[in-house]
Amino acid sequence: MNTATAILPPSAVAPPAPARQLYPRKVWAVILAVYGGLVIALPALHLLVPASSPLHLSDYTVTLTGKILCYATVALAMDLVWGYTGILSLGHGLFFALGGYAMGMYLMRAIGRDGVYGDPVLPDFMVFLDWKQLPWYWLGSNHFLQQALLVVLVPALLAFVFGWFAFRSRIRGVYFSIITQALTYAAMLLFFRNQTGFGGNNGFTDFKRILGFPLASPHTRIVLLVLSATLLLSVLVLCRALVLSKLGRVLTAIRDAEDRVRFCGYDPVRFKLFVWTLSAAICGIAGALYVPQVGIINPSEMSPANSVEIAIAVALGGRGTLLGPILGAALLHGAKSVLTVAFPELWLFALGLSFIVVTRWLPRGVLGLFWREGGS
Repeated sequence: MNTATAILPPSAVAPPAPARQLYPRKVWAVILAVYGGLVIALPALHLLVPASSPLHLSDYTVTLTGKILCYATVALAMDLVWGYTGILSLGHGLFFALGGYAMGMYLMRAIGRDGVYGDPVLPDFMVFLDWKQLPWYWLGSNHFLQQALLVVLVPALLAFVFGWFAFRSRIRGVYFSIITQALTYAAMLLFFRNQTGFGGNNGFTDFKRILGFPLASPHTRIVLLVLSATLLLSVLVLCRALVLSKLGRVLTAIRDAEDRVRFCGYDPVRFKLFVWTLSAAICGIAGALYVPQVGIINPSEMSPANSVEIAIAVALGGRGTLLGPILGAALLHGAKSVLTVAFPELWLFALGLSFIVVTRWLPRGVLGLFWREGGS
């Protein structure tokens, strides 16, 4: 028996029974079938089927699917830190929004002379606010590769610095959750200011193209959808490999008995900092794919309510399962897209009720219903 196995509680030595059931070949067959439907069947129904046909998928459906895939990726990243490491974050919406803003800066510069004011350098909102030149942090934002790098680095760096101080100070539990919520709220207030140079309350919008391809084109829209689906599958494979590795066992041990892990000679700070930073980077990439699909990014994406929705999606689907958060995000944001249009005043009540139901009667989430039926 190795040292890690000896010190870990029984629940951390191997994934719990429900987690083991997520990885048979038949489950992966279903996952790949869904992925094939998203990257093959859905594009065919959108591009090849005439608009007059009842089988045709509209632009709205394609955009909504891409949005849900991005939200599902964020929920999966959240499950990595909450479900497997025991770190409940109420600020993951900040990392998602920062990745979106980094990509939005490139998209704004790509508008060029096609903007309302026709300025080849300054975005429209800067011309409107009488800015004379680009701020230093906008320099080079017209280069896609630079902004793609910032999509990962900015959220990861912020998460690393914040996590370094928080974890070294042994802040955890509800105190950590409150601090993360305060962090995203402070960032939201900062980005609301016109003086910060990020569009203020309106944010970035009116995007025209990405890498020279028009965003209004159905083909561009499909490519972004395929990239979103591929990102989600890639993150799922990465997270699965991580949680089933020795590192994943240590993370589970930290979740179940952090003090015991520390007393046995392990440094939980390094493990928590790694998974926390990785989760933030994943959120940033998801945000970068989200923005060109929805056509806007503003400070409301940093709202604490959005971060709470991420946590609810994980709980709804079943935390500590990887597949559960994906299902939870699909259910939550699918319902949100319907209710906010049909019954906008009822959405928050439905959101709160779903959390109460999951907490009271579905502690293992919606995915737990299938496990019970399977005899787990």
